Amino acid sequence: MAERIPLVIDTDPGIDDALAILLALASPEVDLRLITAVHGNVELAQTTENALRVLHLAGRSDVPVAAGAAGPLVHPLPERAGHVHGAAGLGGVELPASPAGLDPRPAVVALAELLMEQDPGTVTVAPIGPLTNIALLLHVFPEAAARIGRVVWMGGSATRGGNVTAAAEFNAWADPEAAAAVLGSGLPVTMVGLDVTLPTVLTEAGIARFREGGGEVGRTAAEVLRQYVDAARDRYGIDGVVVHDALALTEAIVPGTLGVVRREVVVGTTLGAARGQTLVDRRAVAAGGVDVAETVDSAAAVEFLVSRLESYGS
Repeated sequence: MAERIPLVIDTDPGIDDALAILLALASPEVDLRLITAVHGNVELAQTTENALRVLHLAGRSDVPVAAGAAGPLVHPLPERAGHVHGAAGLGGVELPASPAGLDPRPAVVALAELLMEQDPGTVTVAPIGPLTNIALLLHVFPEAAARIGRVVWMGGSATRGGNVTAAAEFNAWADPEAAAAVLGSGLPVTMVGLDVTLPTVLTEAGIARFREGGGEVGRTAAEVLRQYVDAARDRYGIDGVVVHDALALTEAIVPGTLGVVRREVVVGTTLGAARGQTLVDRRAVAAGGVDVAETVDSAAAVEFLVSRLESYGS
């Protein structure tokens, strides 16, 4: 087996964030070294607590969790996403408390120290929330940020508009200044946006598979997803859910899962209707810029997720 990829997940759990963490823990290709929590779907205190509880559910309370930014770099976030994820972020399900406490280090310090301990270019960082922590790392510890092997971000949209406004995807909209800093930094970023996540639907049949075959973790994951399923049926009329963050983690776990093209991307940072919009120049392949995910085998990606969650019952 190839050497495992050291992985950091930067996250704001969140129902689909929780699923993404469970996916990473079930994947032998990666070694989850650290979770850094950030504001986003719910408040920072709740995202950190949720991360701890999801790790405990999977029997991995040994993975450290460090608390990061409580808000965006510049402007306050107008609203969070409790109406989608539940007031506490996990669809109304209360997971057992973790015996582990938070890592005492701020998230950017914990991440910087991990990066400086590893060989340059070996660590993958998967931000699946607002990019505030990663932007802070760039400004406070640039020498550590330069050692990141790959940033796989769930966020943005090239062709499908937004999901929180007409123009903006939630993670980009939640801190556009941070997104602009990271996407313009020269770091090796892969942007996994709505173009590939929206076609990738986990159906009720898939959920039933890990509910029935994934042991306690699978049953709990299915329960956490219930509010997501109900909201998707009411809002979009679909029988299932779009698991945005799990698709980004799939690309982090198995590089090349998604078809990417190098594009120049500009993030809207005005306070108008275009705030948080990711403007992707699709006229030509760029020399610089970021790798924008443009194609996906949705059936294969869903099967990857379902089979890994089923493995908790083995």
